[in-house]
Amino acid sequence: MLPLNGSNRRQSRAVVAFVVYISLFLDNMLLTVIVPILPDYLVQFHTNVPASVIYKNFSLHYVPKLIGAGSDAVVVQPTPFPSPDGRPSAIEEENGSIGILLGVKALVQLVANPIVGSGTARFGYCLPIVFGTVQLLLASLIFGFGTSYGSLFVARAIHGLGSACIGVCGMSLVAQLYSEPDRRSRIMGTVLGAMAVGVLVGYPFGGVVYELAGKAAPFHVLAALCAGNLILQYLQLDCGSHRFHAGLPRVDATSTTTVATDERRPTWWPLLSNRLVLVVVGGIWISTSAMAILEPCLPLWMIAQLHPKKWQLGTVFIPDSIGYWLGTNCFGSVAYRFGQIRVSILALLLVGTACILIPSASTVTGLLLPHFGLGLGIGVVDAALVPLLATLVDQLRESQPVHELEMASPEEPDGRHGYGAVYAIQQIAVSVAYSLAPIVGGELVPIVGFPAVLRALGALNLLYVPLLACATLRNCFGKPTSGAQTNLPLANTEPGSYKRFYNTVE
Repeated sequence: MLPLNGSNRRQSRAVVAFVVYISLFLDNMLLTVIVPILPDYLVQFHTNVPASVIYKNFSLHYVPKLIGAGSDAVVVQPTPFPSPDGRPSAIEEENGSIGILLGVKALVQLVANPIVGSGTARFGYCLPIVFGTVQLLLASLIFGFGTSYGSLFVARAIHGLGSACIGVCGMSLVAQLYSEPDRRSRIMGTVLGAMAVGVLVGYPFGGVVYELAGKAAPFHVLAALCAGNLILQYLQLDCGSHRFHAGLPRVDATSTTTVATDERRPTWWPLLSNRLVLVVVGGIWISTSAMAILEPCLPLWMIAQLHPKKWQLGTVFIPDSIGYWLGTNCFGSVAYRFGQIRVSILALLLVGTACILIPSASTVTGLLLPHFGLGLGIGVVDAALVPLLATLVDQLRESQPVHELEMASPEEPDGRHGYGAVYAIQQIAVSVAYSLAPIVGGELVPIVGFPAVLRALGALNLLYVPLLACATLRNCFGKPTSGAQTNLPLANTEPGSYKRFYNTVE
């Protein structure tokens, strides 16, 4: 990897950001490429599945129901088929095993996020990214060659571990490289857009290649792409920085005493006890929950109310992905210019309004605009608040005594800046949303109905707006803090007034 100083710094950090982009893209492509292929696996594992339920709409993270098709034109709810002993069909029993198969990825990622966040202080950011890409490669190979339910279960679990490594350390590495808040906001928004691109490409890629070359072919192609990404990471990422880890003794430059670096390791407690960090993470969680609850519940409601065609059911989430991509790619700089908190407040209003309007649609076409607005709002929230978390870490470090600021030196290895912990918290919030929201929605929808659940979630997004605004204002104008601490970005500040810790050489 080129050294991150002198005339090579700008070019090298752009290449590293591109590596992170590709890693997130492949992670989300693997997440969605399996969706159109799973019905074939279902038939392979359960040979007595009726033809009317071969076509399925599978959630990315959780499946509360199995949805069947009675014809190629219109999707209808499957009628129960009696079993040889006179009992109802075993499809409902199969529902649990398929739901666990798809939900294990989010569960493993939820458990792995804090472990990865803590490990960045010892192993840095680059090495976990490489490790996560190896997990994607391994999961792709197991998906391609697996012939049993157990092998697919293991592949999904391995994918969850890889996603945790790439999601936490990828954003942390970008935050470390781009210390200027304006460029950080723009670049991190662009990198976040890789997730939407991966989702958009994964669905049609999996379906087309599956039809042309069989169910293993898409995973073989993904494995080859992951191998190419590993070569790129080997050339561009400085994985050797893990030699300078916490826990190894170091000699103080001003004395002959040996000091253990464990005491300099970024801790979780300052972040978990910071009100604004928790409120910002909560904003990411409440907006993500809207999409998490839609994925499993919306298709069932569409079948009952709108009677969509199969292609409409399979493409209903495309406007969300397009909106998310536009939100992350186009609003990172806008959020910094007009204030990250202000822009995120407007985005939460858009998310809440879209959630309220979606159940009012009377046709599939009527879902397009609110779905686009929902994806756009979530994308803007992420583009505004995810870079803000790195800024808050900088401010927390700035408020520490001067002798502790050396951890921000550009000579320090990856993981010494504390971004790993804050982005682990952010990824935990996302994983909780994709794990908890579908389960809660699946239990509440049969009781109160899909429109009531989604409108209640929209109201929660609207009610979160004053909480975000009040917490920010209280942090700005409440108790006096260290004189070195800067104001929070309710509005933009001039780049020159932002104290840079990494002595960037442009």
